[in-house]
Amino acid sequence: MGKKYTIQKSPFVVPTTDGKLIEEHFGKATDGNDKVSVAHMVAPPGWSEPFQTPEFEEYTYIIKGKKQFIVNGETIVLEMGQSIKIEKNVRVQYSNPFDEPCEYLAVCLPAFSIELVNREE
Repeated sequence: MGKKYTIQKSPFVVPTTDGKLIEEHFGKATDGNDKVSVAHMVAPPGWSEPFQTPEFEEYTYIIKGKKQFIVNGETIVLEMGQSIKIEKNVRVQYSNPFDEPCEYLAVCLPAFSIELVNREE
């Protein structure tokens, strides 16, 4: 029988150019699985990403700070202790237009991949 658990002590730190910290604990970059990805992130004040229409569900849990979501044209702001599930194939933009960092966990089903995220130019 195989191991009953896996402890992740050295998550894969995704290289970024926008100041955002992305530590993938489980997913394609760390353990090669494409079923689920779990990442710890810190988005700096003023950070934003292009709109995207991912082919995965994304769950976000806010640990500290606030994060803005534009989901099919509706603007939503989540604060510490709140969470959201965004269905796949929904146009979304993530940002932190606030003056403090936002720390959060993101879980993607199936796992995050650049091929599935469909970011707009």
